[in-house]
Amino acid sequence: MYLITLACNGIPSRLGPVGAADVTEEFSHRPWHQNVRCEWDGERLLLHAENDWDADGKALLDEFSDAVSASIEESFGYGLEVVSITSVADGR
Repeated sequence: MYLITLACNGIPSRLGPVGAADVTEEFSHRPWHQNVRCEWDGERLLLHAENDWDADGKALLDEFSDAVSASIEESFGYGLEVVSITSVADGR
């Protein structure tokens, strides 16, 4: 199982908190990722998710981009990055 954290920079601060809630809700329709939460840290969106197949985080990064574009108005010009990927044991 992989715990993946991604960041999205360039979202206007007035849209960050609501955008984080909307992205989290969007991922509720993507059950292949578990324990998903998106948060606004005051400067950027951070997405945390677990799955058992995305060792490099690229699939989650692609879906995060789709969710940001669909959920946040004025989301053009944002940048995404992989912050961390941690391999965790199943059945913690």
